[in-house]
Amino acid sequence: MLKMRRWQVRLVCLFACLLTFRGVLSSRVEPSAAQARFGDTQNHWAQACIASLAQKRILNGYPDGTFRPNAPVTRAEYSAMMVTAFPDVVNAARPPRGIQFRDVPRGFWAAKAIEQAANANFFSGYPDNTFRPNQNIPRVQAIAALASGLGYAPAKPVADTLATFVDAQAIPGYAQKTIAAATEKRLVVNYPNAKQLHPNQVASRGDIAALICRSLPDTTALIPNQYIAGVEAPRSEIRAVWLTNIDSDAMFSRDRLTKTVQDLAQLNFNTIYPAVWNWGYTLYPSPVAKRVMGVAYDPRPEAQGLKDRDMLKELVDQGHQKGLTIIPWFEFGFMAPADSELAQLHPDWLTQRQDSTQIWQEGKYPRVWLNPFKSEVQAFIADLILELVDNYDIDGIQLDDHFGLPYDFGYDDFTVALYQKEHLGKRPPIDAKNPDWVRWRADKITAFTRQLFHAIKAKKQHVLFSLSPNNYDFSYNHSLQDWRTWQQQGLLEELVLQVYRDSRQGFMDELNRPEVQAARQHIPTGVGVLTGLKDRPVGIQQVRDQVKLVRDQGFAGVSFFFYETMWNLSNESVSDRKAVFSTMFSPALPRPNIARKT
Repeated sequence: MLKMRRWQVRLVCLFACLLTFRGVLSSRVEPSAAQARFGDTQNHWAQACIASLAQKRILNGYPDGTFRPNAPVTRAEYSAMMVTAFPDVVNAARPPRGIQFRDVPRGFWAAKAIEQAANANFFSGYPDNTFRPNQNIPRVQAIAALASGLGYAPAKPVADTLATFVDAQAIPGYAQKTIAAATEKRLVVNYPNAKQLHPNQVASRGDIAALICRSLPDTTALIPNQYIAGVEAPRSEIRAVWLTNIDSDAMFSRDRLTKTVQDLAQLNFNTIYPAVWNWGYTLYPSPVAKRVMGVAYDPRPEAQGLKDRDMLKELVDQGHQKGLTIIPWFEFGFMAPADSELAQLHPDWLTQRQDSTQIWQEGKYPRVWLNPFKSEVQAFIADLILELVDNYDIDGIQLDDHFGLPYDFGYDDFTVALYQKEHLGKRPPIDAKNPDWVRWRADKITAFTRQLFHAIKAKKQHVLFSLSPNNYDFSYNHSLQDWRTWQQQGLLEELVLQVYRDSRQGFMDELNRPEVQAARQHIPTGVGVLTGLKDRPVGIQQVRDQVKLVRDQGFAGVSFFFYETMWNLSNESVSDRKAVFSTMFSPALPRPNIARKT
């Protein structure tokens, strides 16, 4: 074998160092959702965090499409990560410390990053004026360096805070204060046992990703609570189900309703969202519906079990006796069947497309849309809701994705005239997706939502205002439902996002949307999980896995769509499926406090 000359050896070493550095920072797995799905993180406990940091170009994968979450991290690599993750800290005005470590030559690939990290107080080096850049960094150093650079100091007795850890005696004396400060700030992430720090264990790339995520405002929620030191187990959880009159007769008989309530209470559910406005009719005896449509409740043959009884009063009374929260669900919103009494008696209440068509086909069913911009329609919907607030001891009201309007509607004469009045006679744009036209209509629906919210609160302050929407992009652009603004304006007190996805990654993508993460910082935010449809069964393993994902990501709970498919309409046995729900919801827990988080 030929011997290499000294300059050749240096070149090879430099090339190897550059390859290492590229794996840490520069090798671009481009920050799209698809490319951030590393092949070796799909079942990793910090997968959502790693994907988010990759999208932000804070951490990157390797050219082979891997992230290597269990690989060690050197002190030099960690310095480069700190500089990338916390530019505001690094670039803050402070006098240069002039730190030069004798084992970090100026030509070293991370020399600049080490200098910046040290100047920002992330590192101070060793007493012998060395940095030891190629040394794998222990977890205790990584946590202490982060807390130091971010300027955290303990506010509580250090010993009391460190008592959280079963291996606290292994924490070196120099790091005890900074570890305590990081623990108080909920930065410390310990997998799989939150109480075991393993301070002298080498930090992995997954460990470092978790630390960074807990330190950045928009990624803190991406680490499951169960791995965060100092975070107590949840003491409340939304455990809900939607009870509907489609493919279910649970509400059409007092005996069946009683059995439903008993089953749910026995399995430690704490919330029912019963449909009360569906198919153009109410499912309770409504004076408002009688006045407007001539029928007080659903008169169809399949709903004859509603006759001569008040289903909603029965449900509220029985549910409250069992400790269940009852939040009536206005499923149809502004939508109605084309042949309903409502549509036939009030054709002037309907809106239309540019071509004057009014039918909106939902599967095999022709629907029409009430015009949400007309005062008569707004008064009708508000009166339906407020009569429940007045007459029943309900715990809240829930609206869903139908409390909006498909984007191609709104070209009826009334709406056109209203738009012209506010736009100097100019007609609405021909393009139904025109951003200004979408915004104008969405803002009108937001204004009505605001009026409705305050009207409810004026009658009964404790009645919860809940929404179960689709993801925001679809809600706003397709249904003119600007629920992000509703949440920002304090009009929502609970969000239960419909996430009906079969794939794990598709499910996680919905949970990680920024507006969802923002909402959960202020209000209880749960996730709607599909347990099946009449002709589309969903296996209990998928249901169980999705509930675990929701919990691991720290959401407020789940609601299942819908009651019958939890165990009755399924390819699996009723007893097997009920056993899974019993295990998932043990022990019993109350719902989250409906008061807004500060």
